[in-house]
Amino acid sequence: MKLTPVGVLGSGKYVPERILTNQELETMVETNDEWIVSRTGIRERRIAAPGQATSDLAYEASLIALKNAGLTAEDIDLIVVATITPDMAFPSTACILQDKLGAKRAAAFDLSAACSGFIYSLANAANFIATGIYKYALVIGADALSTITDYTDRNTCVLFGDGAGAVVIGAVPEGRGFKSFELGADGAGGELLKISGGGSRNPATHDTVDQRLHYIYMAGSEVFKFAVRIMGSAAEEALRKAGMSKNDIDLLIPHQANNRIIQSALSKLDLTEDKCMINVHRYGNMSAASIPVALAEAVEEGRVREGDCLLLVGFGGGLTWGASTLIW
Repeated sequence: MKLTPVGVLGSGKYVPERILTNQELETMVETNDEWIVSRTGIRERRIAAPGQATSDLAYEASLIALKNAGLTAEDIDLIVVATITPDMAFPSTACILQDKLGAKRAAAFDLSAACSGFIYSLANAANFIATGIYKYALVIGADALSTITDYTDRNTCVLFGDGAGAVVIGAVPEGRGFKSFELGADGAGGELLKISGGGSRNPATHDTVDQRLHYIYMAGSEVFKFAVRIMGSAAEEALRKAGMSKNDIDLLIPHQANNRIIQSALSKLDLTEDKCMINVHRYGNMSAASIPVALAEAVEEGRVREGDCLLLVGFGGGLTWGASTLIW
């Protein structure tokens, strides 16, 4: 069976208007701008407005992606939303988004792989198109992490922000499109980054709320060590699968969790900052939204040209990781 080459036809991003600066966080917890910047590179992050849910963020990014692809919502066959902050347990945020967009023909589902979710979702959706099942897919990474962030925990509250990035994918000419995907998981590390309250293991009770189990817990140093190791190895494996080398990379688009992790990946891949899209200082860690927002901004800024080799790589709770090579 001959597979159809699949690539990105249009991209878009949306971030909320409200900016939460390091200086503002200094009034909320015991921290300071110098400490945050030196350890993370983050200077500010975006926060969703009251009543603004993940589907609302995803909707705005999707409209831009559809416009840039020259398509309408009714052209879309499949919607995949990568998120760990769904509007509700069910129905899926993808179904809510399908209704908002008027994408009446589209199948829709959510995918949960935390910060790796966008690459996991791309791999899923690309296979539907490559095998001829669908023609166009809308893939979104969207998270409203402010809704699950404990703003009394100085170790985590400085890290996270809200946003959404979207791409429309479909058939592209031979030689273009996705050349490889590398996905992985290590469930033994699941306890290192989690929300333990609210699921079937610990259903919501007064006790789970009092114990703050519905907020993000992260064993920071352990996750940092994992991220430094896996970002480079996942990127190298994606390149190997595509028959490429580090020298072929025109632009690295990494998960924007921490500038020190990004710098480590650059070192492992022998790349300089001019070959990397970095916006962690503006948005912090937006989980599944991180990579698609960075991709959309790179396109907006003219940093992506036809024929360029892009390397997307991320890691997240699960623990999970994902990487992909893409010829634009």
